[in-house]
Amino acid sequence: MKQHTKIALGLLAGAASGIAANLLFPGAAWVLWIAENLAVPIGQLFLRLLLMTVVPLVFASLTVAAGGVGELGKLGRLGARTIGLFLLSTLTSAAIGLALVNVVQPGRGLDDAVRRQLVASYGTRAEALMPPERSGFGVDMFLEIVPVNPVQAAAEMDMLAVIFFSIAFGAALTRVAAGSRQQLLDFLEGVNEAILVIIGLVMRLAPYGVFGLVFAVTARFGWHLLGQLAIYVAVVLSGLFLHAAIGLSGLVRILGGFSPRRFWWRARASLVTAFSTSSSNATLPTNIAVAERQLGVPAEIAGFVLPLGATMNMNGTALYEGVTVLFLAQVFGIELGLGQQVVVLILAVLTAVGSAGVPGGSLPLMMIVLGTVGVPPASIAIILGVDRILDMSRTCVNVCGDLAVAVVVTRLEGGAPGRQAA
Repeated sequence: MKQHTKIALGLLAGAASGIAANLLFPGAAWVLWIAENLAVPIGQLFLRLLLMTVVPLVFASLTVAAGGVGELGKLGRLGARTIGLFLLSTLTSAAIGLALVNVVQPGRGLDDAVRRQLVASYGTRAEALMPPERSGFGVDMFLEIVPVNPVQAAAEMDMLAVIFFSIAFGAALTRVAAGSRQQLLDFLEGVNEAILVIIGLVMRLAPYGVFGLVFAVTARFGWHLLGQLAIYVAVVLSGLFLHAAIGLSGLVRILGGFSPRRFWWRARASLVTAFSTSSSNATLPTNIAVAERQLGVPAEIAGFVLPLGATMNMNGTALYEGVTVLFLAQVFGIELGLGQQVVVLILAVLTAVGSAGVPGGSLPLMMIVLGTVGVPPASIAIILGVDRILDMSRTCVNVCGDLAVAVVVTRLEGGAPGRQAA
């Protein structure tokens, strides 16, 4: 049985058993004990083992990709194409979300009693997510991308800073004498191969880790809450589906010259891993393997585009943030004009780039967007109960957006995406 099939079975088994426990024994102490003390630790162990490999994998793959380009001009062209495609797909995604939420207006029908109940239930958790007062979108946000201490940035999982240092280090290698450069590149390629071996071993635990993660969510998830926020959830999921089916598929077909049907079929391992872990960073190792072996993306392009995309290309997150901000504004009767909605669109893209590629990583930054347009930041408590299922869904779009850009960049660089590895 193939690995992605085992992972899918683990996901389905975890969802089925969790839903059954929630329906048959709602709120039972022993179900919650199993979720907290067995399922969550198993899932977290798998997630931590995957996240353990992210920093060395990103540093090694990005440095090798940048250093192996051969000249700074080519590296600049590759970077410009990649970031341009990231912005195009992210803006498209956020615009789709804003259009849907304006048409459907899910916040208009939420009952005041339900709103108060949700705020009471999740208010404490919302307060814990409140970002520091100093957070903002000024020049400092961009300055922080440049690390004062790269080692500290790696220890704190500050991936934008790690990416900046890795690309700078790789670019510097293009100016180093050929002999020294090749020695360093060979060493980093060895590091990369060793990390991939570790990932292969960790992925053997994937079916069990996925089972634990999904069981813990579905066993504790109240379906009555989903019913109360059903229209909002439907708008987010519909937007994600539309962007995947039209936006990303169109990108792959028109600019990548690749069949969308084959693209989505070959990306299924990434989809399953992303859905179960809710983490772009944790899915990065799987994404690199899928890009190289299933989609025919050259290693130097996969090693450059995908680590960058895991932090910067958050299509699904941008859509989710735009929908959520307007939904909460509607709930509180706050009218946002066209100019304010353009601000929401821009901030959704910026915060999507700045959000951590881990479960719930976008929530603190989204609270800043809420405050910017006059919506109480603590109102995010209203959607916290259903955030995990939406987090799992938007992560799928995030990681497949990275794969779509990798396919397009491969074609723009003169390659032929689509060839599966033997």
